[in-house]
Amino acid sequence: MSGQAAPGRDEFARFETLTTRWSDNDVYGHMNNAVHYRLFDTAVNGFLIGQGLLDIKAGDQVFLVVETGCRYFSEMAFPDVIHAGLSVAHLGNSSVSYRIGLFANDAARAAAVGQFVHVNVDRQTRRPVAISGRVREALEALMPDQQG
Repeated sequence: MSGQAAPGRDEFARFETLTTRWSDNDVYGHMNNAVHYRLFDTAVNGFLIGQGLLDIKAGDQVFLVVETGCRYFSEMAFPDVIHAGLSVAHLGNSSVSYRIGLFANDAARAAAVGQFVHVNVDRQTRRPVAISGRVREALEALMPDQQG
C-alpha cells in the first residue's frame, strides 16, 4: 500500500457504480489485485457505452487499452459496492488517459487509484484515429480544468 494520501471523491468528475462478486476475493479475504483492472475497464467502457459514445458491436472506431497501472491504499472485498471516480488526466489526438479512483461503499478516500490509457482506432485497420465530435466533448468535460 502506498505511502501517499489516498485521493478524495472531490478529485473525480464522474462516478460509475460497480458491484463486486464472491469470486473477487482471494485466499487472503480481500479483492485480488487483478480485479482492480477489471473494474477500471468496466468503469471506463460503461461510461462510454452509457453515454452513447462507443458502439462495441458495430462502431467504425473502438478504443484499445495500451497502458494501465494501479496504486493501492486500502483493501476492498465482496460484498463492497464500488464507486469508480473518473477523470481525464490527458486528452491527445487519438489517445485518452483516465485517472480512476475506486471507493468502497461510502468511503471518503479511494482504496485504489489507477491510470488507464485508451487509443481510439479504426475497427478494421486497428490504426489510430482522431478523437472528435461528441466523444471529444464528453472526455473534455471529465478534465479537471473543465469541472465546475
